[in-house]
Amino acid sequence: MKVSVVICTYSMDRYEVFCDAVDSVLEQTYEPVEIVLVVDGNETVFERVREAYGGIENVVCHNNDENRGISYSRTKGAELASGEIVAFIDDDAAAEPDWVEQLVEVYEETDAIAVGGDVRPNWQTEKPEFFPEEFYWLVGCVEPGFAEDGEEVRNTYGSNISYRRENFLEVGGYDPNTGRKGDKHLQAHEAPVGVRLLEEYGRGMVFTEDAVVNHTLFDYRGEFDWLVSRSFWQGYSKRVMDLLYPDAPDDKSAYLEQLMTERVPGRLKGLVRSPSAAAVKQLLAIFVFTGAVGLGYLYAILTPDVVEKANS
Repeated sequence: MKVSVVICTYSMDRYEVFCDAVDSVLEQTYEPVEIVLVVDGNETVFERVREAYGGIENVVCHNNDENRGISYSRTKGAELASGEIVAFIDDDAAAEPDWVEQLVEVYEETDAIAVGGDVRPNWQTEKPEFFPEEFYWLVGCVEPGFAEDGEEVRNTYGSNISYRRENFLEVGGYDPNTGRKGDKHLQAHEAPVGVRLLEEYGRGMVFTEDAVVNHTLFDYRGEFDWLVSRSFWQGYSKRVMDLLYPDAPDDKSAYLEQLMTERVPGRLKGLVRSPSAAAVKQLLAIFVFTGAVGLGYLYAILTPDVVEKANS
C-alpha cells in the first residue's frame, strides 16, 4: 500500500519548521512513501524547496501559479500524488517515525476510507499557565475526550489526517473557500470533506491514538488575545458550516456541551478540594473562550450573506 504524504507551505518565515516536517516524513519506518511538496504561489520558497528536496527519489515538488490557500494546495497535492492513501501533515509539525506505519495498519485491519491520529502540542515556550487542555483544539491539537482509540468520527485535525485518495478526490477534496488563504482563515476545512464522505459512503474517519504528530506551537499561540480571537472565528466558522451542511454531525457543539456539563463541574470540585491560582485562571479561560465562540457564532448570524462573504 503506497502512501503519499502532502505537505504545503507558503512563506519563508516557516521554512525551518517546514524542513522539520519534511525530514520527519523522510525518516518514516514504512515503505513505500511518496512526498508531495506544494508551495502556494511563492517562487522564492519554491526554489529553496526544489534545491533541498527536488533531487530526492519519490519527492514531488510543485508551485501554485498564485496564492490559492491551504485547501486548494492540499487538493492539488492529492491530485499530483500516486499513492493509494494520501496523508496530510502541517508545515509546522513533525511526525513520529512510525506515523505512516500506524495509519496503514488501521487501513489494513479495518478497511477504513479515512484515518486520523493524535496531534500533540510542542510548545516552543512554556505552556501558558492559564491555558486549559480542554481547548487544545484551538491550536490544532487533540483535546481530552476527543475520541476513543478506534472510534469513528467525522474528522480529526488537519495536521494528522489521511484518506483513501480515490475517495477523497471523488467527493471533491477540500473546499478552496475554507482554510488559510493570506489573512483570511475560515476554519474547520476538514469538516466538509468528512461530511461529504459520510453522505457518499456512510462512513466516517477512524481515530487512532498510535499515529502521532507533534504540532509546533509558537509563542503567539499562547497569547491570550490571540486565543480569544481564534475562539471568535471558530464560532463564526461553525455558523458557516451549519448553513452549508445543516444535517451534518455537530461534534464541536457536543463537545462544548460536555465541557459545560462534565468538565467544568469536575474542575470546580477539584478547585474546592485543592485551590490554586492556575486552576482559577484555567477555569476563567474556559468561560472566556466559550463565550468568544458564542459571540463569533452570533456575529455570523447577524452578518448578512455570511456564506457569500466567506466565499469571496
